[in-house]
Amino acid sequence: MKRYAFEKLKIWKESKNRKPLVIRGARQVGKTWLMKAFAKEFYKNLAYVSFVDTPDAKNIFEGNYNLDDILLGLSVLTKVQIKSNDTLIVLDEIQECERALNALKFFKENAPDYHVIAAGSLLGVAVRKKQFSFPVGQVDFLNLYPLSFCEFLDALGENQLSELIYSNNWDVLKNFQDKCINLLKQYMFVGGMPEAVKSFTANKDMAEVRRIQNAILTGYTEDFSKYTESSNVAKITAVWNSLPTQLAKENQKFTYKDVHKGARAREYEAAVDWLDLTGLVYKIKKITKPDLPISGYEDNSSFKLYMLDTGLLCAKAMLDAKVIIEGDKIFEEFKGALTEQYVLQELKTNDNLPINYWGTDVGQAEIDFIVQKANLVIPVEVKASINLKAKSLVSYRQKYQPQISIRTSLAGFEVNNGLYNIPLYMIENVLNNNEIDKI
Repeated sequence: MKRYAFEKLKIWKESKNRKPLVIRGARQVGKTWLMKAFAKEFYKNLAYVSFVDTPDAKNIFEGNYNLDDILLGLSVLTKVQIKSNDTLIVLDEIQECERALNALKFFKENAPDYHVIAAGSLLGVAVRKKQFSFPVGQVDFLNLYPLSFCEFLDALGENQLSELIYSNNWDVLKNFQDKCINLLKQYMFVGGMPEAVKSFTANKDMAEVRRIQNAILTGYTEDFSKYTESSNVAKITAVWNSLPTQLAKENQKFTYKDVHKGARAREYEAAVDWLDLTGLVYKIKKITKPDLPISGYEDNSSFKLYMLDTGLLCAKAMLDAKVIIEGDKIFEEFKGALTEQYVLQELKTNDNLPINYWGTDVGQAEIDFIVQKANLVIPVEVKASINLKAKSLVSYRQKYQPQISIRTSLAGFEVNNGLYNIPLYMIENVLNNNEIDKI
């Protein structure tokens, strides 16, 4: 399985200012596989430790930090001779060992020649709950998400098609539009969780894909009781279970009354924050003004919650696989919110890209996503069909005169006076680097 994060890891490996790297991401998105596969391809040896599978590994980091003692302990435990120039040290599920987390600072300051990667699915939760200290400024970060659409194409053996999408060559790509849309429908149902994608590519069995998705969802709900106080479990579960209902509304703004009748923000906001910290949901806040920096105009009381993955959303809502063969119906599910979910996932492939949404106070107009790219504030309007009527985007453009606007839909590529109509299957790449200026 090909992951584009490999390129980021290669850059990290060759960096003269390399720091220990922390890979963040929800459970089951492929962090462990990525680290092991990267080590196999680019290093002679891998010294891999999981603080969940091998609790005794914590003992290595007890006492005073001493490089020789730490390296000896890791060598004994992993049966690997650790050398700075040919060994990757991996500390997995590092949220289980605070002293190992703090040791990343020690490696940065005292042993920068060693290549160290750490990963933690619930690191943000552990830091907040257990009040862990964190080596701020002493580590690099890489966020890992479910497979993108182009990664899904690569897994299916459609490498040339994914390369064509990344080339932004619309003149050629338009000849494959029907194929791209059909594959996109499959992706929206299967999603990007590696185990589900691997199963689908092997046998195309949607029933087995759904079994895997449900197993992942069950594992997530079991984490609720393992990694939070018992008093919060019911609230986290209630918020989690309300997501399909929240997204099925005409206005997908998250409302606490849809979690539980009479629910108030102060009762459930900690549950929302917990899900956000674990990476199981994407919390997209409203902005009151599309100006730089957009984070300075966030309305913390108004936000939308999207799930981690389109396939998991389909499974949680018990959406039948027949939807992928019923024309373009899948794009209109949840009143178009499933398509918004997909677009958000694709935008997330642009690491550290600020993403919000915009709406008027009276709710008469709303732009699905507002992204900040360098010194540009770019509205992104999502359409679930080839119908390109977008009153909100027209109103927004008249009021704020953005240099670039994006409308993404099932229609073909077109540029008109700064308005880019981008086919849904192309949206992954348009905001990477400066691609928007090249198409």
